[in-house]
Amino acid sequence: MTMQTHIKWLGIVLICFAGMAGQAIAGQVEIVHTQFISRSDTWQVYTTLRHGDMGWEHYADAWRVVTEAGDVLGTRTLFHPHVDEQPFTRSQGGIVIPKDTHIVYVEAHDKEHGWSPQRVQVDLRQAKGERFTVQRKE
Repeated sequence: MTMQTHIKWLGIVLICFAGMAGQAIAGQVEIVHTQFISRSDTWQVYTTLRHGDMGWEHYADAWRVVTEAGDVLGTRTLFHPHVDEQPFTRSQGGIVIPKDTHIVYVEAHDKEHGWSPQRVQVDLRQAKGERFTVQRKE
């Protein structure tokens, strides 16, 4: 085999691996945006998710707010698939975030893949950032 043939086969193999990696990631839940609104001592959180819901066996079924240490502050359970409603937004109220906590994360879950490694970091001291907004209504 010539060097050009080796390079051609290597390129084909790399393209195949890249395609498989894309398929593995494609099934994860995407957090499109999250909005935190303070209400006295609690927070109302609106989170928009995108996921290729397939039906009852494979759909985005929860999102949660966690601290940097991984403590769960609030969870929004999603009780049914949203096959024909993408992306979709759901909210959870009454979330208590300790006053000295400035950074939290929103994580999303689906029935097949579990908790997605893609999460949104929210800095509660900022009005907006990458995929989040914060409003204070004291």
